[in-house]
Amino acid sequence: MPPNTHETVLAERRGPVLLLTLNRPERLNAWNDELEERYFALLDDAEADPGVRAIVVTGAGRGFCGGADLDALQEVSTAGEVGPVERARPRTFPLTVRKPMIAAINGAAAGLGLVEALYCDIRFSTPDAKLTTAFARRGLIAEYGIAWLLPRLVGTSRALDLLLSGRIVKGEEAWALGLVDRVVEADALLDAAVGYAAELAAHCSPTSMSVIKRQVMRALDTDFATAVSEADELMVASFNQPDAAEGVTSYLEKRPPEFRPLDPR
Repeated sequence: MPPNTHETVLAERRGPVLLLTLNRPERLNAWNDELEERYFALLDDAEADPGVRAIVVTGAGRGFCGGADLDALQEVSTAGEVGPVERARPRTFPLTVRKPMIAAINGAAAGLGLVEALYCDIRFSTPDAKLTTAFARRGLIAEYGIAWLLPRLVGTSRALDLLLSGRIVKGEEAWALGLVDRVVEADALLDAAVGYAAELAAHCSPTSMSVIKRQVMRALDTDFATAVSEADELMVASFNQPDAAEGVTSYLEKRPPEFRPLDPR
């Protein structure tokens, strides 16, 4: 069944890959509560679906996500004193998704739109995509954890350059900075991102990828010895799982592995 084109986020299965498309093209896919609620619900569904082994996120039309909807932002900024916003899920929810997430940045990724791309594990970009933090140019601060994420991707001074200036960087510079991982021409971007996701789905253990994601996030805030100690424990546990035997056997038999789907949360 084709996706409902009126939804704020479109969902399309491409084999074991779920393609999610932010779908407010008339607003450069600007982020609002309705879009967030549907996006997070679809990520929840993907987590629960054993047939989904990787997720690709892109934008409809000429952009990935232009950031927070400025109409909603204006309402907040002119409302006087503003307190903390209560949400059903934290905005950082995508970081908790156990399955690989790949951003296909097809155009502008600004402010919150850039943050959402950074919440993905891998980023593909077109050469002409425009990426910007934008916050300082809107009288805002480094929101939604980008002050933690960005220095770990590009280094402290480069992160400060991008955050303080709010300047626009295009795909090639973004790749040189370490902000994106692949630069692909626009007409091949989606196929490249989905193809990469499909490779992960075909050849890599879902359980292994989930554990590795968790290891990396934890290791960012610990020392080397702690990371090694945790890895030793996890390695012993992995040897007792069927995926380890299947990974070795399939390699020796020169056939594709048949790894188990992730266990439910």
